[in-house]
Amino acid sequence: MPLTLTALSDLAALPFDTLIDVRSPAEYAEDHVPGAISLPVLSDEERARVGTMYVQEAPFKARKVGAALVSRNAAAHLEGPLAEKDGSWRPLVYCWRGGQRSGSFAAILREIGWRVDTIKGGYKAYRALVVRGLYEAPLAHRLVVIDGGTGTAKTRILHEIAAQGGQVIDLEGLAAHRGSVFGPVGDAQPAQKGFETALAQALGGLDPARPVFIEAESSKVGAILIPPSLWKAMIAAPRIEIAAPRVARAAHLVAQYADLVADAPRLEAILNKLVRYHGHERVAEWKGLAAAGDFTAMSEALIAAHYDPRYARISRPEAVTLAVLDLPDLGAATLAGAAARIIEKAG
Repeated sequence: MPLTLTALSDLAALPFDTLIDVRSPAEYAEDHVPGAISLPVLSDEERARVGTMYVQEAPFKARKVGAALVSRNAAAHLEGPLAEKDGSWRPLVYCWRGGQRSGSFAAILREIGWRVDTIKGGYKAYRALVVRGLYEAPLAHRLVVIDGGTGTAKTRILHEIAAQGGQVIDLEGLAAHRGSVFGPVGDAQPAQKGFETALAQALGGLDPARPVFIEAESSKVGAILIPPSLWKAMIAAPRIEIAAPRVARAAHLVAQYADLVADAPRLEAILNKLVRYHGHERVAEWKGLAAAGDFTAMSEALIAAHYDPRYARISRPEAVTLAVLDLPDLGAATLAGAAARIIEKAG
């Protein structure tokens, strides 16, 4: 009998050894139930082919071709990843809507002798739980926002808070982006749905009775939108503001953006995006500093001309401020002390 998910917390208590996503690789890459492995019964190309056949030719023909493809791919999984599973192994299988793909694969596994179940409604039912938590219901957690200008080491402070036992949500880490025009981390950000799954999982592991620390962001982190329930809670949350000398902030940025410092063409391409805000002459000055290897001076100039004015425009003076921490430097000891003070101020 298909298993019904009523809450995201149900996943941790399921009595199964392996959660299997049988959707196509592209569907899995966009998002999947946490912990699921990918064993597609149709490739991306096969899924498109069968779907087109169903609409343009005949449903019966599409089902017959689809069954042959599923059987062939299932055989490859049985001879490959599942070859060493013994009779006690218990899998849970899902597809997009809990229909033919998961049902077909589960039937094959069941005939072998394994105790297998499917998820009622498939991934779509799981996604509905994520949407309910991030788009429809108010956030249950008590947020405290870590605010401050670019380069004030807010992310490092957030990590130090976590190291000292505080609860944190690292939006930039989840979004694979540093939250600025210089911000991409790696080749690409996750899909929006994948980000939301990771966010829902992170929130689900936190105690709503204790404060949750989160870095101030705009409503987007790179291309990722912050879901409404979290964004509304962030806007209303009390803040702790971090300040530090500009030279320390510039040095911090150079250290944290080492990948850009080492990639001159990429850095130049990003600086070119600032021409529309600051003009060719000023951007040329910044490029000259970069070409001379004076990245700290370039960072100071960017903080003064680009980042601090933008921060002043998006700051929320009406928000409750619990404390302002004016740090003398951004060394490890100073940040550890700041994290301890933040945890204390948040109660």
